[in-house]
Amino acid sequence: MRYIVIGAGAIGGTIGGRLFQSGHDVLLVARGAHLEALRAGGLRLVAPDGEEVLPIPVADGPVPVRDGDVLVVATKAQDTVAALRGWDDAPVVCAQNAVQNERMALRRFSRVYGMCLWMPALHLEPGVVASYGAPLSGMLPLGRYPQGVDDLVQQMADDLGKSRFAAFAVPDVMRWKYGKLLGNLGNAVEALCGHAEGTEAVSRRARQEGETVLAAAGIPYSSEEEERERRGDLVEMTPLGGVERPGGSSWQSLAKGSGSIEVDYLNGEIVLLGRLHGVPTPVNLVLQREATRLAREGGRPGSLDVAALERLLP
Repeated sequence: MRYIVIGAGAIGGTIGGRLFQSGHDVLLVARGAHLEALRAGGLRLVAPDGEEVLPIPVADGPVPVRDGDVLVVATKAQDTVAALRGWDDAPVVCAQNAVQNERMALRRFSRVYGMCLWMPALHLEPGVVASYGAPLSGMLPLGRYPQGVDDLVQQMADDLGKSRFAAFAVPDVMRWKYGKLLGNLGNAVEALCGHAEGTEAVSRRARQEGETVLAAAGIPYSSEEEERERRGDLVEMTPLGGVERPGGSSWQSLAKGSGSIEVDYLNGEIVLLGRLHGVPTPVNLVLQREATRLAREGGRPGSLDVAALERLLP
């Protein structure tokens, strides 16, 4: 089986790199300066267990799909539709945060799988991906969308389990992804204010809104306790070279000046569900609006004072 990883950033680079290290057939799909760096010198994967340059094949877009190929989409949610454009029908794994990617993929692909991500990683420099998880690089519950487990899920879980991941098949992968969505509501706070004192309180308010909305919508989600119990001490955030990871995925979008950020599919998902079910979501609305504005204006992560953010909140 060949894993075609579409989006070779922090998540895709770690997944593709670890699979390649364990002997699997991998093709990375990238663009821009990252693509050129991968072509010129391979993927440099930096992790607590060491650093290695991996000569993984790379492409700049759709290639002919072979029997047995699996497409692993690891882009941000706002890029999903564009990332899948031009590919022939093949099993698609959405290795992404948010909960709408699988639905978007199912419009065009007959077999879609969800993958829930607990994977501390970083990609700011072309050709380089840093993985901060130890002793394993991440925890990856996965299953068929909208529900179920099949032979391909079991094979992928086995391949990933032999590639330094805590991977396991679940019949209710979207319940896990909705639980992760609640945890990701604080991404916008980190992107806006960094790790300043007071950010945790704002993140808690955003999560409380999210829990209220999911309850009103009748959507089940995994609990923080369940997540911690399954993860245990298998995936711990570990400094690299004595340096902590500076920020998560939304923080990295601002740091790279990408011009877009994933909040429409994180905080915006809660806002959408709140409107559908008559539940006010003012905290998530402010976070969605301000993070989008900062990304559009090319602002740096952590450039908003916590007190200024709190004045915008009800």
